[in-house]
Amino acid sequence: MAQPRVTRRTLLEGSVAAAGLACSTPAIGRAAADNPQRLWYRQPAKAWVEALPVGNGRIGAMVFGGSQQERLQLNESSFWGGSPYNPVNPDARAALPEVRRLIAAGRFAEAEALANAKVMAKPLSQMSYQPIGDLLIDLPRVDPAQVQSYQRALDLDAAVASTQFSSGGITYRREVLASPIDQVIAIRISADRPRALDVDLRLTSLQRATTQATGDRLMMTGVGPTEHGVPGVLRFAAQARAMAEGGTITADGDRLRARGVNAVTILIAMATSYRWFDDTSIDPDPIVRGQIDAAAAKGFRIIAAAATAEHRRLFRRVRLDLGHTPAADQPTDIRIRTSEGANDPALAALYFDYGRYLLIGSSRAGGQPANLQGLWNESIKPPWGSKYTININTEMNYWPAEPTGLAECLPPLIALVRDLAISGARTAREMYGARGWVAHHNTDLWRATAPIDGAQYGLWPMGGAWLCLHLWERYDYGRDAAYLRSIYPYLQGAALFFLDVLQTDPKSGLLITSPSLSPENIHPHGASICAGPAMDQQILRDLFAVTMQAAAILGVDAEFAGQLQATRARLAPDKIGKQGQLQEWQEDWDAEAPDPHHRHVSHLFALFPSDQINLDDTPALARAAQRSLEIRGDESTGWATAWRANLWARLRDGEHAHRILRFLLGPERTYPNMFDAHPPFQIDGNFGGTRAIAEMLMQSRGDEILLLPALPSAWPTGSVTGLQARGTCQVDLAWRDGTLAAVTLTSAVAGERIVRLADRRIKVRLRAGHPTRLSTKDFRAS
Repeated sequence: MAQPRVTRRTLLEGSVAAAGLACSTPAIGRAAADNPQRLWYRQPAKAWVEALPVGNGRIGAMVFGGSQQERLQLNESSFWGGSPYNPVNPDARAALPEVRRLIAAGRFAEAEALANAKVMAKPLSQMSYQPIGDLLIDLPRVDPAQVQSYQRALDLDAAVASTQFSSGGITYRREVLASPIDQVIAIRISADRPRALDVDLRLTSLQRATTQATGDRLMMTGVGPTEHGVPGVLRFAAQARAMAEGGTITADGDRLRARGVNAVTILIAMATSYRWFDDTSIDPDPIVRGQIDAAAAKGFRIIAAAATAEHRRLFRRVRLDLGHTPAADQPTDIRIRTSEGANDPALAALYFDYGRYLLIGSSRAGGQPANLQGLWNESIKPPWGSKYTININTEMNYWPAEPTGLAECLPPLIALVRDLAISGARTAREMYGARGWVAHHNTDLWRATAPIDGAQYGLWPMGGAWLCLHLWERYDYGRDAAYLRSIYPYLQGAALFFLDVLQTDPKSGLLITSPSLSPENIHPHGASICAGPAMDQQILRDLFAVTMQAAAILGVDAEFAGQLQATRARLAPDKIGKQGQLQEWQEDWDAEAPDPHHRHVSHLFALFPSDQINLDDTPALARAAQRSLEIRGDESTGWATAWRANLWARLRDGEHAHRILRFLLGPERTYPNMFDAHPPFQIDGNFGGTRAIAEMLMQSRGDEILLLPALPSAWPTGSVTGLQARGTCQVDLAWRDGTLAAVTLTSAVAGERIVRLADRRIKVRLRAGHPTRLSTKDFRAS
């Protein structure tokens, strides 16, 4: 994302303990230590980046854990500003030849100015992701001055946020979860004395909305905002129903009042009128009423049991143990604050688990893909619109999905690409006069694909191509031919576009993209816009390769595959510059670039997430990539720091990767609730960090599996089960004193694998469904 250079500063918000809320019971700390997959705190959240997230992939809440007042900030993944629109600039197609001519002549600033005037989208910005509102829960009997033994927590394994405290001799407890089965957020509030609980409920919103209380329900309806001149038309409905155990519930204006109850269950449902990116005809009111009525017939415990079981079906596939030290017994905010100077390997394991929890909570079938903030956003003007930034951030959101066993989180991303292929075909035709489809560096709920934000950021045509590589990854990990057949048209269409628009470099005669840019970076000639940046060429090499491979597997399009092969051979290659670095641009401009520590490391795409550059096959380019990393520096924005950790893991330097990871998990890049501090919050850093930990422990390339390729000395003994290698292969690992103890490989399909430990390789024949166990001795004999 566009962002000025970041300077180091402490971002931890709030004090470690709030006045009057200190934990007075040591057993609370011990309980937390007994459950390492748990975030816990001794005080309520004062800020949004201290609150705890729950989500079912479509609806979610941030839970603040207040004593006298609880706040649940609410989101629904299809609630965005604006309405269907086509942002293609009608002057773009006629202007592009002159933009290309100016670039070829080295007149980059003029080319960028012309592109800003004639090529960029109208409106210049896309629509933003919006909050629904807040559910406010007041407990009028609670005296904040008397609160004792306070604790709030998020159990990652159960997917339940809880708050517990005592006041006036009464112990209160709240549990909050988001059910993917019943499509409600369920809350249970209880007290340990009969009829000791009074509760007031309100629904509020920053949107154009009205709220009414009737019987035991709160009903809120509203409309999304107009943005950038595009009318807001999405209707939303949110309902909350309260069910008391004992006592009474009454409606009072715009709120519900429960009095003298033993416990109360609150069910929240949300929906919008969004059907598809050009259809907003759904009536959300009967949807939410039906969801609440169906869930109410079950009750909280049944809802909770089903929700936790469904969450664990995914979450428990992978278990990571990096060891335990006394630092892990502290509350989570203290662990983050002290992490860079403490020996706390379990914090990295918690961060890994949290990343998987967040992906499960923000991306499941039936919802939208995880956006810049996943699912959770409290602002009507969120940073960068909380959109889908597809020049790195959306892709990074899904980096952990395959290797950490979360393929079920991919359907929203796959659906996004299917939509973009439709809207992107219009952009390809109207803007470029080309076949196939294209998407630039950003998109939104309405699947806008034209370039936005100014030519220096947005005139980058590779977003759709990069997303296609995620479609291929799903095939490469799962090896499902029917799935490959279903996605092949999108690979083919993305490749076809570039067959039409690639330009011949007048200096080399090779094929390059133009106009384009190296994402968000400025070269030393007064602009970002250029021709043939390294990242473009690298993405195209992968796109053409996987499209050819898919055609061969499916037995189709031999002639088209031949065209791709011939075109791929003419793409400009990676180059090594005078600093020994991998060049970012066709010319050796790196040393003179205005920002040598730029957050993006786009030209290192070939090292990670691709494997075109690797230590075995392209050692000179790998050394050049390492030199680029050294020049860029280790510390950057949250997501950019996470990318660096992955790159060093690919270079098999576990100490360097861990040093970067330690910074990522520290107070400058991690908020108290473990959200990534870009700053401000962007969730991609969480997902990138999760993938980096997996990369340090296991990597797979084709049918080769690398064991402990970047194990740092800070994790001397540990284990991980459930990591996934390409080709449907599960990898379970254990190591002691920095040395492999055992590995078990289990593949769903028979075949040979090359298994590597450091420089030693062995060939293993796997039988479908039969575990194969290896130890260090097997590699010594190789």
